[in-house]
Amino acid sequence: MNEPDELHPLAPRPNLDFSKGVRGKFHQRMRQGTNVVIIAPDLLDVFPDSESVNEALRGLKKLATRAANIPQQRQRKTASAAQ
Repeated sequence: MNEPDELHPLAPRPNLDFSKGVRGKFHQRMRQGTNVVIIAPDLLDVFPDSESVNEALRGLKKLATRAANIPQQRQRKTASAAQ
């Protein structure tokens, strides 16, 4: 079998038409900062959109903050351990 020739990544693409493209259309938005997260397919039913993901992460952040603020319980000395 012949392997298909791979097109060099920087080679011009004859089937793509960029004549109606707008240079810098999303430049300002990208400067503000964006994060792209890929959600695993098995989680899409629980997190169908970005708002559901953000809500879950805010809840997790709140729990983590509470857990970090709980002081560690000190072990009490018993009479047998004091000797």
